[in-house]
Amino acid sequence: MSSMIIDRGRGPEIAGTRITVFDILDYASKDWHHTAIAAQLQLSTEQVETALGYIEAHKEDIMAEYREMLARDARGNGPELQERLDALHRRFLEHAREVQAKNGQGGGDGGGSVRREC
Repeated sequence: MSSMIIDRGRGPEIAGTRITVFDILDYASKDWHHTAIAAQLQLSTEQVETALGYIEAHKEDIMAEYREMLARDARGNGPELQERLDALHRRFLEHAREVQAKNGQGGGDGGGSVRREC
């Protein structure tokens, strides 16, 4: 069953998916039942049980990495990265406005509705 857990460089994940054991741990730490986790992530209960078993077998390492992931997330983006992301977002919004204007859709906020022709 452990062959169902692989590591392609993003951390241990369920083979054939992009779901890591940390994704499973997010739900399990909130006391979700394994069948509810499976339904939420569109996995089999066997896949979830295997991930939970892997977490238990490697608990010290998994929990240390999980705590670091949570801490990194809590710190947020540094100022340089945030400025780059903000600049990309501004360019995206400008491009969206240009496309909308070209297509005669108006709505300069970049978040308008999608119009479909039938």
